[in-house]
Amino acid sequence: MHPAHQRVLDAAARKAVTLEIVLFDESTHTAEEAAGAVGAELGQIVKSLVFVASTDDGLEPVMALVSGVNRVEIARLAAVVGLSGLRRATAQEAHDLTGFVIGGIPPFGHQRSMRVVMDPDLGRWPTVWAAAGTPNAVFEVPPGTLRILANATVAPIAQESELLPSPVSMDLTAPSEA
Repeated sequence: MHPAHQRVLDAAARKAVTLEIVLFDESTHTAEEAAGAVGAELGQIVKSLVFVASTDDGLEPVMALVSGVNRVEIARLAAVVGLSGLRRATAQEAHDLTGFVIGGIPPFGHQRSMRVVMDPDLGRWPTVWAAAGTPNAVFEVPPGTLRILANATVAPIAQESELLPSPVSMDLTAPSEA
């Protein structure tokens, strides 16, 4: 097993969650590729995006877990976490802060702790798919369980024009039963 996959499994196991990592010959680097590979809707794909802000102590990382159909509104994310000057991390910064490569960054199991904010649109589905440490590996998880694994705060961070309508509302405060 790839060490990055093991880190994801170990992090989940520390919270008494067992995950099954699915590997693909093709890349699942983008949300579109991942949705096609697993046969899911684009909105079910979790984009794990790393942002940073410069502080007196160096770079302060923040992870946004966003539905595959949405884009992060950086001003909203900055307001939620209370950091000015928030920007998207470079590929090198994201790697250095998480220990994973772009396209394979999972929502948890990073080598450095960071605040995580989760898009409430992920709660529209009974399960979502997230990267499992490499650009060709994913895992499926109920959104409530993902919130617990990532120790995420749920807040509206998507751009207004791209927010999904909300015909279904799920409680992300507790794990969903699968």
